[in-house]
Amino acid sequence: MALRSPFRLARHASLWTTRSFATQQPAPFPTVQSCPSPTCGCAATPTMPEGMEIDHKSNLNGVISGYAEQVLVCTGRDDWTSRIEDESNGDNLAADLKEQPFHNISVLNSSFPSSIPPRSELHSASAYLLPSFKYVPFLPRISFDSVQALAKGFLLPEKLHSAHDGLSPVHRDRLTRKEAYQGLLPGVQDVKDVLVLICGHGGRDARCGIMGPVLRDEFEEKLARRDYNVVQAPVEVNITRDDSQRIEGDVSGKKIARVGLISHIGGHKFAGNVIVYIPPGHEVPGGGEHPLAGCGIWYGRVEPKHVEGLVEETVLRGRVVEDMFRGGIDASRRILRI
Repeated sequence: MALRSPFRLARHASLWTTRSFATQQPAPFPTVQSCPSPTCGCAATPTMPEGMEIDHKSNLNGVISGYAEQVLVCTGRDDWTSRIEDESNGDNLAADLKEQPFHNISVLNSSFPSSIPPRSELHSASAYLLPSFKYVPFLPRISFDSVQALAKGFLLPEKLHSAHDGLSPVHRDRLTRKEAYQGLLPGVQDVKDVLVLICGHGGRDARCGIMGPVLRDEFEEKLARRDYNVVQAPVEVNITRDDSQRIEGDVSGKKIARVGLISHIGGHKFAGNVIVYIPPGHEVPGGGEHPLAGCGIWYGRVEPKHVEGLVEETVLRGRVVEDMFRGGIDASRRILRI
């Protein structure tokens, strides 16, 4: 059967890799049973449409889709069509990525704005890779080459499972990562910002569309109260003539946080759904290793009254709130449970 692209070879194959989410380990982090009550004012919890109430009875722990990587496409928009790959009649980065033969790669749209490319007339998109904690600022939309470079350089597995030993060397080569492709994407940087991602996909489910923007405002306010520089502007990337790159940091010395809305991650009935990514090397106040550095922590049933507590317990202290915890992922791609 003819293939439209060599990357589509394993469209219907199960590519279990050494980075598979199948390995589950006990959560190696401190926890607190419930979210502390707020000590300051917070927004009211919005009312959900009739017949679309939040599910407060079902078990939350473990209600998470396993993944080896989340690709967070920066669209600069707060909402999208129900299927994000249908945006702009299918001409979008999410659609291109979903055509790749990945296994356990989650592709999401986000409200974060893309970086401004060196040539302003060039139509380009940016993306975060998590939990790799990489930021890819320039993915030109004029050809498919940048998508292939992203796939081959960062997203395909480094090794295939032994079940694929029967593939020809050519096919195995097409399905595994090649570090050389990373050099085709300029300005790729390590992510050092705390990222708070909130499902706000109203085009998919009204509950997330209602709750998401309220929680975004609440997280931005509460993070700023705890001396984080909450940044809304695009990541600035300077590429000099000698091809060295750097991201402009916060000259005040404050830690940076970015809060954004994202598309469907599952579990609409548990809105608000929140993922907190703590970058590697992040420290707790006063210094010392953050217990959740390099991890992404999923929460459900988050209301505005919980935001201050989540900032205090999870972002600052590195403790997971048990009764709101949906699951998580660590730097080794292990899915975390309690």
